[in-house]
Amino acid sequence: MNARHRTHGFSSRLFAQQALSRSAGAPLIGGNAVELLIDAQAHFDAWLKAIAGATRHVFLENYIIRDDRIGQAFRDALVERVQAGVFVAVIGDWGGCLGQSRSSFWAPLRAAGGLVRIYNPPRLGSSFGWISRDHRKLLVVDGEVGFLSGVCLSEKWLGEPGRDVPPWRDTGVALRGPAVAELEHAFADSWREVGEPLPEDTRLSPVATPVEAGQVALRVIATQPSTAGMYRLDQMVAAMAHKTLWLTDAYFVGVAPYVQALSAAARDGVDVRLLVPGTSDIPMVAGMSRSGYRPLLKAGIRVFEWNGSMLHAKTAVADGRWARVGSSNLNIASWLSNREIDVAIEDAGFATQLEAQYEADLENATEILLQPRRRRSGNERVRSSAPHPPRPRRGGGSSGRAAAGALRIANTLGAAISQHRVLGDTETGPLLAGFVAALVLTVVAIAWPAVIAWPLALLGAWFTVNLAVSWWTLREKRRKHGTAGQGADD
Repeated sequence: MNARHRTHGFSSRLFAQQALSRSAGAPLIGGNAVELLIDAQAHFDAWLKAIAGATRHVFLENYIIRDDRIGQAFRDALVERVQAGVFVAVIGDWGGCLGQSRSSFWAPLRAAGGLVRIYNPPRLGSSFGWISRDHRKLLVVDGEVGFLSGVCLSEKWLGEPGRDVPPWRDTGVALRGPAVAELEHAFADSWREVGEPLPEDTRLSPVATPVEAGQVALRVIATQPSTAGMYRLDQMVAAMAHKTLWLTDAYFVGVAPYVQALSAAARDGVDVRLLVPGTSDIPMVAGMSRSGYRPLLKAGIRVFEWNGSMLHAKTAVADGRWARVGSSNLNIASWLSNREIDVAIEDAGFATQLEAQYEADLENATEILLQPRRRRSGNERVRSSAPHPPRPRRGGGSSGRAAAGALRIANTLGAAISQHRVLGDTETGPLLAGFVAALVLTVVAIAWPAVIAWPLALLGAWFTVNLAVSWWTLREKRRKHGTAGQGADD
C-alpha cells in the first residue's frame, strides 16, 4: 500500500513537472542561487555594482531608459566599461523610451564603441507591427550573474522624497548558476529580432561548464509575441494550486478564461488573493481593473489595493513552494503581444520569503469586500465591512454637495482605520467616460469636421502606404524565388 502511494506520488510529481514545462515552454533548471530584490534602490545598487565589476560583456534590455539622473548613471557606467574593453549591448523599447530619451542620449555610448538598438519602431510594411513591445527588464553580466524585474531605468521608481512621495513598490531577482545562460539566450533572441545577430567575439564565449551556485530549481520564461507561454503557465498554476495562490499585479485586466480559472480555484477552497495598485500611473487601466472586481469577489477571491504611490510588482506565489517574478502583467498585452521575461521558481525557501513579503505588503493595503444587499433580487455590491454614517437624504445646492463630501471623507477615514474600503459603482464610470468621449467626438465632427477628417485621412494614408509596401515586398520575394527556381531548372 505504501509502495503504491509512493509510486503514485512520484508519478504525480513527474506529471506536474511535465505539465509546467510544456505550458511554459521552458525546462526546469537546477543548481541556482536566487536573491530577492525589493524596490528600485536595491535594484539600481545591485545592477550598477554588477556592471562596474564586468570583465567580459554586459547585456542590458529594458522597456524604459529615461534621460534623467538614473538613466545617465547607467549610461555612464556602461561607457566606462566599454572604455575598459568590455563588450556592451543595449536594447531599449521604442514605445517605452518615446519621450523619455532620444538618440542623442546614447551618443556617448555609441561613440565609445557600445552597441545600442531600439526595438520595433513604426516601419513601413507593418501596419500593426508597432503594437508589440519589448517589456523586458533584463541585465546579464559576464554570463555569471543575471537580473530580471519590473523596474525600469527611471527616477520615477524612486518616488519624490521632497514631496513625501514614497518609492514605487517593485520586485525583482538576482540569479547565479546555470539559469543565467537562459537569460543570455533570451537577450540574444531579442537582439536578432532587431537586426543582425550578436557578433563573433571571444568576450561573448559562453561559460564552458555552468557552475552550480545553489540548490534552487527554476524556469526562465522568455515569452515572445503570440506565443502565450506565460498565459498557459498562469492558467496551469491556477488549476494546480491546492492551498494558496497570492498574486501581485500592476495592470490587472482579467480575461474571462483566467478569471474563471482563479474563480474555480477559490471555489475549490484555495486561498486566492490579488494585490493591485490603489493609485495607478495609467488611470484608464486602473478603471478597467476595478470594473472586474465583482466576479472575483463573488467567487471568494480576496482583492487588496496598495496604499502607496504605485505598485508595479508582478509576482505570484502558490502553496509555499512555487513562485513567479518578472515583467509580465496579468493582461492580454503581456500574455500575447509583448516580449516579457519571468522566472518561475520551484523552491520552498524562496516561496516562503516571497509569502512573507506579500503579507508585509498587505499591511499597507486596503481590502475590498462584497456585502449582499438586503433585497429580494439577491444582487450584491462591493463595500467596506466597517460601519459607515447613515446615507444623507438628497438635498439641493451646496448643502447636498457638502453632505456628500462629508460622507466621502467619513468613508476615507473609515478605510484608513479598518483597512477596508467601499468600492462604489464600477460599472457606470466606464459607461459615463464612453458617453462623454462619444459626445465630444460627435460635437467636434459636427462643428469642425476637418478636425476629424484630417486624422482619418492620415490614418488611411498610413494603411495605404503600408499595404502597398507589403504587396511590393511580397511580389519581389516571389519574383526572386521564381527566378532562382528557374535558374536551378536550367
